[in-house]
Amino acid sequence: MRFAVDAHAIGRHLTGNEVYVRSLLNALAAQDRDCEFVAYVSADDACRSIPSSIPIRRVATNPFLRLGFDLAMKVREDRPDLLHVQYTAPIGCPVPIVVSVHDVSFLEHPEYFTRDRAWQLQWTVRRTVRRAAKILTGSEFSRSSILKVYGDLEEDKVVVVPNAAASEFRPISREAAAAGVRERFSIARPFLLSVGDIQPRKNQIGLIRAFARLLGSHPQLKQNLVLAGKETWFGDRVHQAARESGVADRIQFVGFVSDTDLLQLYNACDVFVFPSFYEGFGLPVLEAMACGRAVVCSNTSALPEVVDGAALLFDPYAVDEIVRAIADLLLDSELRARMERLGLQRAAHFSWQKTAQRTLEVFHEVAERPREAKQRVGSATIAHR
Repeated sequence: MRFAVDAHAIGRHLTGNEVYVRSLLNALAAQDRDCEFVAYVSADDACRSIPSSIPIRRVATNPFLRLGFDLAMKVREDRPDLLHVQYTAPIGCPVPIVVSVHDVSFLEHPEYFTRDRAWQLQWTVRRTVRRAAKILTGSEFSRSSILKVYGDLEEDKVVVVPNAAASEFRPISREAAAAGVRERFSIARPFLLSVGDIQPRKNQIGLIRAFARLLGSHPQLKQNLVLAGKETWFGDRVHQAARESGVADRIQFVGFVSDTDLLQLYNACDVFVFPSFYEGFGLPVLEAMACGRAVVCSNTSALPEVVDGAALLFDPYAVDEIVRAIADLLLDSELRARMERLGLQRAAHFSWQKTAQRTLEVFHEVAERPREAKQRVGSATIAHR
């Protein structure tokens, strides 16, 4: 069988979507030698992130051209048994579709998006999930949300396939990591780390307020706050909050970072903080745990399901709770060491090999349906004769 994957996110700094499809392709290539795969990419250097055993084909960078014409044309030429996409399938796709929908925040919380982006996702994802043979998502929380917002879907159409931290994220020497971030980002002090695009649902403003209050309550603390993530339309408001916090000199934005830099940041930080209002999975918490860092994160959406007791939880709408959770870990070394051990154990429950295996099971199930239907039609025709 031949399976096609829309991998246009690779090399485009599309953060979670890029990490997902890159990790999936690498795991698929190692998982199944009996199947062929083809990846459709847009970035010039995407081939560096895709196994050499998977052929790549270029599709347009422009989303209107890619989804309106180019991708469907390539699929017709390659004739795969199915096409796997994230969120949005091309118009006029000639083969069955498997779609990964990581969350439906654009429907449940459109205020996290620009109006045009929310409308675009609402329209295109609805069209795709109706057309798709199967919908993959990373958590039971997201599965329930998808079934709720698209009320007439059959329940077995939505399949939970958890994500995982890439194997690159692992404990390394803290001294070496600290030296690396000092040289790369001029981070000389101990620090708290948070990772995520600068956008409303990641709640960086709430974290900045909590950090200022933390330093006011515990002036003996030496940590800075480091925020890693791509700048977006919401960035000005977050930077303004930092300037007005009274502790701007202790807050550092490092922008989008490579996985190599992220590995060092995770390993060098004292505590990882993830104050997001809404996550369909929350991959950064697993990445931090896989690097041996203690995690504090929100008690909302999929995060309690993912961390499963291996992190301290707080209400992201309550600044005092964020302060208390961070302070507990910074001031109690035994608690911090315990959460580091629990985090490593929890991260080990997930792997991209398991994710690829379950994804392939879904691919085979979908691809075999047309063949079975043809066989039934053929048998019925013979019987009729």
